[in-house]
Amino acid sequence: MADILVPLSGMLMVVLIVVGFPLARAHAKRMERGVDPKILPNDLVDRLTRMEQAIDSVALEVERISEGQRFTTRLLSERAPESIRANAAGGAPANLPLRAPGGGDAR
Repeated sequence: MADILVPLSGMLMVVLIVVGFPLARAHAKRMERGVDPKILPNDLVDRLTRMEQAIDSVALEVERISEGQRFTTRLLSERAPESIRANAAGGAPANLPLRAPGGGDAR
């Protein structure tokens, strides 16, 4: 067990140094400059504001479309029982035209 522990810990230390040293250096430079990573640049804030407005307008349009779909569905569902009753009473079929095409009063 000790035979593998020394080389394994050595490789782990090399990996930590190779990865950790650049990260520690970048963090130290950021601390020296005094840059707060939580503060966004003004152009990014403006861009995010425009994106938020665009998303809001798209959401509003989708809501209008869905409201129109609900309205159309309600109209069709209210109209369907009337045509079914007319069919049952011997009236004209709901899906066929009332007049034959090409015949009669041509305007």
